[in-house]
Amino acid sequence: MTTDLFDLLGDRESAVLEFKESQKDKDKIGQAICALANDLSGRGGGDLLIGVKVSGQPLPTVDTGDRALLQLNDLRDNGLILDRPSISVERAAFKGQTVIRIHVRASSTPPVRHKGVVWVRPGPTTRRATREDERVLAERRRSLDGPFDGRSLIGTSLDDLDLPAFRSTYLPSMVDHEVIEENGRPESLQLATLRMTDLNESPTVLGHLVLGFDPSKYIPGAYVQFIRYDGTDLDAAIADDQELRSNMIDLTKQLEATLKGHLHTRIVDDGGFAESPRPDYPIMALREACMNAVMHRNYETSNAPTRIAWFSDRIEITNPGGPFGQVRADNFDRVSDFRNPSLAAALKSLGYVNRFGRGIGRIRKALGDNGNPSPEFIVDNESWSVTMRRAT
Repeated sequence: MTTDLFDLLGDRESAVLEFKESQKDKDKIGQAICALANDLSGRGGGDLLIGVKVSGQPLPTVDTGDRALLQLNDLRDNGLILDRPSISVERAAFKGQTVIRIHVRASSTPPVRHKGVVWVRPGPTTRRATREDERVLAERRRSLDGPFDGRSLIGTSLDDLDLPAFRSTYLPSMVDHEVIEENGRPESLQLATLRMTDLNESPTVLGHLVLGFDPSKYIPGAYVQFIRYDGTDLDAAIADDQELRSNMIDLTKQLEATLKGHLHTRIVDDGGFAESPRPDYPIMALREACMNAVMHRNYETSNAPTRIAWFSDRIEITNPGGPFGQVRADNFDRVSDFRNPSLAAALKSLGYVNRFGRGIGRIRKALGDNGNPSPEFIVDNESWSVTMRRAT
């Protein structure tokens, strides 16, 4: 069933919705795209509908052919709008008529200019930006230059966060570390102080990763894919396949249950009358490798999940995001740096990470103590992976 945009967007112009009767005036359309990309209202972008009167009534005569769509799509790349905005152009239904929808996403590098002029849309009218408007947009750009995990996700709200988990699990862990005083501070200020939201109560990337009901809804790669193969290669039958799409608090519980559920433990002879249980893999090494993967991965530009591939003879854990900062392929086991510094601090406060910079050594020691071969690491510009082989 095709969704009618009237049901989704309404029929009144606003800060995130503009109507044009035709596509003839490319300058006006370019100004509208520029204004929506600047997103002065902080709503995440907006929509321009072509073939609709200002009154909200669609026109049956608008050209919605492929050539018209291509000409509008070219507005992104003709060099008149800089920095280039992210737009999509498509035919859509509006009150039963076919119109053209240009969906514009908020720019991560505002202010955006059309022919050198900054345009904004603070309400139902597109206009030139004032000096104060440009200051706001410039400050937003500077804020976006910081680590990705500290950025606000415009368009999301506190309804997307598990606030009971914040009160019962996360906040007490932070209070114990004297990061925030719980008494006398409203919850909104507590969330902002802990970088879960900004001062406008928009959740940050960190807020979604740690407390979001489904972080992957807004951060596409924020989940773990677990696959258990009944053999030693990718052609083997799949015994278990799971996608773990939870916040960090729930993810750690799900991961531990999944990993322990696939571990086999046997009794080994320690000499004389002594016997001891020995798992195929030490759970501590698995936990450390998984937490390192979700802590250090690239959430900003990769939609790939963190992957755990469990074969009959080995486990491969892979995450997108190669060396960051001071870390290189030749020193990753000795030097630490943080692509996601706020997330790293949160995981440490929750007890999921014990000491920064010790993960590789802890993995190696746990495997050695259990009788497993040494782990094998592959680090390149785009990814990081570790292979742990089963104890024999």
